[in-house]
Amino acid sequence: MGEALLHVSAVVQCTVLAAAIGIGIGVVVHRSPLGSAVATALTSAILTIPSFALLGLLIPVLGLGAPPTVVALVLYGLLPIVRNTIVGLNGVDASVRDAARGIGMSRAGVLTRVELRLAWPAILAGVRISTQMLMGIAAIAAYARGPGLGVEIFAGLTRAGSANATNQAIAGTVGIVVLALLLDGIFALIGRYTVSRGIRGE
Repeated sequence: MGEALLHVSAVVQCTVLAAAIGIGIGVVVHRSPLGSAVATALTSAILTIPSFALLGLLIPVLGLGAPPTVVALVLYGLLPIVRNTIVGLNGVDASVRDAARGIGMSRAGVLTRVELRLAWPAILAGVRISTQMLMGIAAIAAYARGPGLGVEIFAGLTRAGSANATNQAIAGTVGIVVLALLLDGIFALIGRYTVSRGIRGE
């Protein structure tokens, strides 16, 4: 139970950090095709680095435990959020933006009160995808002595052949799947209560 709570806590906190950074990057670059392409390419490149290799590169710098786990998870969570933020903001109808300016809204007001609200379903979908990705990747954090259910999986695998070793690895894996489904349900509820009916098409 303790490892499950640590797993969820690590994923949720890293997702929040990735969302803050990713949405910020998306807001900054979405008006520039070159900037959008560079941001998407860089975050895509991070995602191609195997998690074992990334943790191996971070351990000499950050040591073992939570720090390399947090950095790795935040980096892995960026791509869906950055991409969906750019897509969502670019999908806002230009006439809506012009109408907002026409009634005297400032550029910051148009961004925060119009563009981000209309882009929110796409941004939320990106955050939801990142969370599901990080649930699985967080299991690898046990390699760096990070928190979470990966500890149970690795402990089972290293004792392969002994009594209950397989059960321990399966319990850790099933725990991650169950937690991922629970978080996905929470995101569905967040979407229902934060996306207006007009945007949802109801």
